[in-house]
Amino acid sequence: MQGPRLSLPARCGIMNFHLATVSGLLLALLLLPAARADPPAIAQTEINYLLGYIDASGCEFYRNGSWYDSKRAEAHLRNKYEYLADRNLINFTEDFIEKAATKSSLSGKPYEIRCSGGEAVVSNQWLRRELAHYRALQ
Repeated sequence: MQGPRLSLPARCGIMNFHLATVSGLLLALLLLPAARADPPAIAQTEINYLLGYIDASGCEFYRNGSWYDSKRAEAHLRNKYEYLADRNLINFTEDFIEKAATKSSLSGKPYEIRCSGGEAVVSNQWLRRELAHYRALQ
């Protein structure tokens, strides 16, 4: 015994319902945030060391035409780091230096560091030198 036969319009309605359901599920999956993977532990340790080094340095940081104290510089770079890490863009400590701590994301101008009234140096050079020192002690 067969079930009731559906008319063509009824069958199209059921097919449209299933298509809409599948389409909705696919769209929901696409809109889910991508899985976030934290940077490797060694990178996190080194980056946190560098951020602490910046904070404790007492140096001045030049960004977009203004000088900032080390505490504001550390907070700014930590925010940039967290933003990039949330998007899985930090895998190595060098990624942090290059993508967060070398230049302004807005203007593209390099960050500079001046310690104890000395001559300003680009942050990339300053941070890489300190990273090499840190690694030599490990």
